[in-house]
Amino acid sequence: MRAHPLATDAVLALGALLCMVVGSFADPHGPHGPTFGTRTPEPFSLLLMVLGAAALVFRRRRPRVVLAVTAGLSLLELTTGEPRAPVAMSAVIALFTVAAHTDRPTTWRIGVLTMAALTGVAMLVGPLPWYAQENIGIFAWTGMAAAAGDAVRSRRAFVDAIRERAERAERTREEEARRRVAEERLRTARDLHDVVAHHIALVNVQAGVAAHVMDKRPDQAKEALAHVRDASRSALNELRATVGLLRQTGDPEAPTEPAPGLAVLDDLTATFRHAGLPVRVMVQLDRSRDPLPSAVDLAAYRVIQEALTNVRKHAGPGAKAEVSVVRVGASVEVTVLDDGGAGPDPLPAGGTPAAAGPGGGADGGGDGEESGGHGLLGMRERATALGGSCFAGPRYGGGYRVHAILPVA
Repeated sequence: MRAHPLATDAVLALGALLCMVVGSFADPHGPHGPTFGTRTPEPFSLLLMVLGAAALVFRRRRPRVVLAVTAGLSLLELTTGEPRAPVAMSAVIALFTVAAHTDRPTTWRIGVLTMAALTGVAMLVGPLPWYAQENIGIFAWTGMAAAAGDAVRSRRAFVDAIRERAERAERTREEEARRRVAEERLRTARDLHDVVAHHIALVNVQAGVAAHVMDKRPDQAKEALAHVRDASRSALNELRATVGLLRQTGDPEAPTEPAPGLAVLDDLTATFRHAGLPVRVMVQLDRSRDPLPSAVDLAAYRVIQEALTNVRKHAGPGAKAEVSVVRVGASVEVTVLDDGGAGPDPLPAGGTPAAAGPGGGADGGGDGEESGGHGLLGMRERATALGGSCFAGPRYGGGYRVHAILPVA
């Protein structure tokens, strides 16, 4: 109906015409109440009904013009029709349309004018007595049409406002997440630059001095190396303090082991299996002959970790996951799939659509929904920093899919 408004209005006009024609055969003043088939409308009344129904086809394109036309036809019928035909039904529908597409003051101005014109003419000029129930009915129906149209307009505006706020919140959710991540990255970079830049520059200068005087003046070289040692120690202490500021109270101590990679992928998947998530792994890499760069190795591990974490958190009961790591030409493709589980409305690896993907990895930042999609942003940024890409989205038939392409070069 929304896609074809003209056809919808044509069907409505046809229905109104049938109602008006059928109603014109009814006599409200029968010996035992309203009776049907005891009177016949005049040809002129039939013409007015056809014209009024035809005008309703364009009621949404020109609502005020249609109201004026149908009101004029109704006035003509009210003053000449005997017996009277329900041509005013077209004016009632047109008044409802005007009320549903204008503001409240305009609705009541036009509504009162229409009610007064139709009712006044029916009472003062028509063939029936002014107190006839048909005249009171015209007043009641026009008033209800204006009130109903105004109520529909108010309800529609209320629903549109709610929908617009929801869409705006959905649009700004990821923007807010990006802004927070960018601000945090900028602050961390500024702190690290302030802490490290001076000491590294000093180390560089003193190391150059030591190398220059090493053979001729060993005492001065020894002094320069002592400055290098002191500067590097100060840099390490201040760097440790800066990183400590970024940590929250209660965070575990920083690990001392090397950064993880695909070499410990079996250990990672084993932890998820122990937690009740079946994980099937397929790796097609020859790390012994062609080892991956450490950055690519770490990024692949983190992508798998964050995706599996969100499968465990958000997928339905009985969910299963599949992990594949394949070397394709000059890149490594990492894919994590889940089947969505057997819950009534399972959430995939990325949490909710608002979270837009893995939001709860150990490295990515909390639950997918609460963090505003930071996990997906972290995965994408890891891939983008290496010149690759990362996609996360629902799978056809249920579940979720995370696919990252990481260039090796």
